[in-house]
Amino acid sequence: MNCKYPNVKVPLVGHDGNAFAIIGRAITAARRGGVPKTDIDKFVNQAQSGDYSRLLTTVMEWFDTTDDHGDEDEMA
Repeated sequence: MNCKYPNVKVPLVGHDGNAFAIIGRAITAARRGGVPKTDIDKFVNQAQSGDYSRLLTTVMEWFDTTDDHGDEDEMA
């Protein structure tokens, strides 16, 4: 899946799954990655516009959510 900011990493596996924690990690990563504030605000509005599944989908649409430790298939 292509995302808007592939240089911004927000791994979801192995981290706190609380919605507020995910949004906080995404905002921090976006700021560090140089994402403009207007885009961060758009991301937050979109992420908060629905349920938990919508939040996860939004994070995956905007940022690279792959595991930093390599391919997840190798972990099995």
